[in-house]
Amino acid sequence: MKKLTMHEAIKPLAWLKGIWKTRENCPGNGKFPTITPFEYHEEMNWYSIGQPILNYVAKSWDAETKKPLHYEMGFLKIIPDTNKIHLLLSHNFGVTTIEEGTFEDKIIKLRSTNITRPTKGASSHKVIKIQREFKLIENCLQHKLYMATENTPELHEHLCAVYIRKDDA
Repeated sequence: MKKLTMHEAIKPLAWLKGIWKTRENCPGNGKFPTITPFEYHEEMNWYSIGQPILNYVAKSWDAETKKPLHYEMGFLKIIPDTNKIHLLLSHNFGVTTIEEGTFEDKIIKLRSTNITRPTKGASSHKVIKIQREFKLIENCLQHKLYMATENTPELHEHLCAVYIRKDDA
């Protein structure tokens, strides 16, 4: 496949493009009212193949044991001539999400508008809401994720990590 230059429509988010990874000595923090807090590492890749979207892949692993934790992939699209965006994600635990929001300067804010799961075989953790923020702070990318579940219906911070750019992808 021929890789094309970044599409003009997605250029306002060019600052996000690249491979981002948590530092070895600075893992992300995971918490939620119903779980034991944990530390994790993650690598995310935002890349363009020339279409008016950014493609996205992220994988995380336990900071201590190095065992895989989570994998997700999807697409980020800008609504033409606006600062509105949507992020479509598929998660390896059997959930797909549609998150909608806005970007301003170097900050992206998203809220779930749809969360679906297969009728059988999906994770028993029924996430009902997600809210997240990506923020470029100097040369680091901060990601915070809040979630709510059927058993804990109020949004609570679940993940927080700071990444450094590993590559420009």
